[in-house]
Amino acid sequence: MIRRVTVPGLFPPPAYAHASVVEAGTRLAFLAGAVPLDEKGEIVGPGDPVRQAEQVIANLRRQLGAVGSDLAHVIVTEVYVVSGEPSVLSAVWEVVQASGLSTGPHSSTLLGVACLGYPGQLVEITATAVVPEPAGEAE
Repeated sequence: MIRRVTVPGLFPPPAYAHASVVEAGTRLAFLAGAVPLDEKGEIVGPGDPVRQAEQVIANLRRQLGAVGSDLAHVIVTEVYVVSGEPSVLSAVWEVVQASGLSTGPHSSTLLGVACLGYPGQLVEITATAVVPEPAGEAE
């Protein structure tokens, strides 16, 4: 079970929770950063952080699916964007919101950074998610 907490007395976060609590005994998946590479290892959307964010979300969906989870079960993310401009970070965050990732809402940190691991890479998202019990196996 996931309990998402918005803390009274703190500024209400836009589309994310201050904290997520997961019961002991729940399976968790810790995902490596999803990056904007296609199946050939090429950058998708060179120079376009919004298009790269869309590819990152698509790749994140595939990572989650491979471990039996999905965007709705993500409890925390770190969103890295190569930019110092709040408008660019906001544009990437709009892609995150539109994806349904923040439906939970999950807990998240959005960061502007100097560079990421691949040449031309502008966006990366790391995530931790609950892996729900397959249907029929829950108590």
